[in-house]
Amino acid sequence: MSIRTPLGRVRGLGSAKSGAHHFWHQRLTAVALVPLTLWFVWSVARYAGAPHGEVVAFLAHPFNATAMLLFVIAGLYHMALGVQVVIEDYIHREGLKLALLLLVNFAAFAVGIVATIAVLRIAV
Repeated sequence: MSIRTPLGRVRGLGSAKSGAHHFWHQRLTAVALVPLTLWFVWSVARYAGAPHGEVVAFLAHPFNATAMLLFVIAGLYHMALGVQVVIEDYIHREGLKLALLLLVNFAAFAVGIVATIAVLRIAV
């Protein structure tokens, strides 16, 4: 005997209606970040202390510019998803919860735009 409604069983959705979607986005970004983080750590270790021109030439290469953009975008999206869960779980005042969720999403979007512009200015 299940407490789920017949429509809920057919759709396969839980009580929140979007938990699986959020879960899979979190996991997919985590998997994508594994090789991207390894590439980023290698890049930072390789070019730490290198002359400015050498670093610019490295980021001007299309593969490296693309990898940097993917790293930043996937990292920011993963961060926003994780912080959203923390806010939803531990902030109980609805007004504050909404304000914090808006702030986190706006900050992630703003940092993503700034980082994208910075990488594109170097790469182009």
